Amino acid sequence: MNLFDVYPLYNITPVKALDCTITDDNGIEYLDLYSGHGVISIGHTQPDYVAKVKAQLDKISFYSNAIQNPLQVELADKLGKASGLTDYSLFLCSSGAEANENALKLASFHSNKSRVIAFNNSFHGRTSAAVAATDNKKIVAPLNAQQAVTFLPLNNIDLVETELQKGDICCVIIEGIQGVGGLDEGTTAFFQALEKACKAHDVILILDEVQSGYGRSGKFFAFQHHGINPDIVTTAKGMGNGFPIGGVLISPKFTASYGLLGTTFGGSHLACAAGIAVLDVIENQKLIDNTNTVANYFFEAIKQVPEIIKVKGRGLMLGVEFDFDVSALRKKMIIEKHIFTGGANNKNLLRILPPLTITTEAIDTFIVALKESLAELK
Repeated sequence: MNLFDVYPLYNITPVKALDCTITDDNGIEYLDLYSGHGVISIGHTQPDYVAKVKAQLDKISFYSNAIQNPLQVELADKLGKASGLTDYSLFLCSSGAEANENALKLASFHSNKSRVIAFNNSFHGRTSAAVAATDNKKIVAPLNAQQAVTFLPLNNIDLVETELQKGDICCVIIEGIQGVGGLDEGTTAFFQALEKACKAHDVILILDEVQSGYGRSGKFFAFQHHGINPDIVTTAKGMGNGFPIGGVLISPKFTASYGLLGTTFGGSHLACAAGIAVLDVIENQKLIDNTNTVANYFFEAIKQVPEIIKVKGRGLMLGVEFDFDVSALRKKMIIEKHIFTGGANNKNLLRILPPLTITTEAIDTFIVALKESLAELK
């Protein structure tokens, strides 16, 4: 049997990793400034994380959600305290797409309506409703396109109000900071007006923090830069440091009932152990403080590169934009300079999503390599 060929692959085979360094099967070391789409939050093979996951494997790794699992309670308690959302409830699942799918379903159950407002260049996942709310026709099959979704530009509250007034909207879903779309985000004025409008029309506001959550923006969730309280928050990527886990944080306005939501693998003992370890390391190592320190350094240091026309994002969810397609630049950085970065729908944007443990010295290494690469490409 062959693999179904849906991923363009670099000819690199990682065999081990530690913190922000990946080593391939030829012994070549790479600086990881992408974290596998922002998944590695506390560094590769972080010792406390590895120890906790290994210890849990010796006890029990999985059983269904039909039994008591105190690790779920512990994870919910720690996540509530870390995020400040202590009065929210947690539904555990296995991915960001699954988190958004359940958030959209919960909003529709609550409102008994089906139309969704999403935003241009959004990305919410590849499952049925989540991909319908994703602004990329190439990955939306006809089956998914049956969903009723209206896409609007960011930062135009008048257009949102026009749609809300039609009375058939169940929810608005928006990323704290757009990831795949290219690091665009709503302004504070827009987020605050959006929250107010949703409340006025009894429409659910869903904040997709799958990539922008878990300290990556410099606050635990990116929406916290804007002083709002969404009805539902989704999270996943940094939540398990590579272990598949997702979560839906649900405000007190919702009433749970048996069978309303469900999952097979979500909230397993092993997933919860990984999730608890991540929160403990973020707190104990003050990684959100490090995120802000390194981000401030990055914003100053990157001024050394005159070819950059714009720096986007917050914290360690960053993009550097040029006036040309960066595909060749990104390939040169990986193959010749041994530095992983990411791309985006915006082909002129290089995406920077390092582990939250990254140092200012690593940023210096990146900037030297970037300047060399730009000169060589000329």
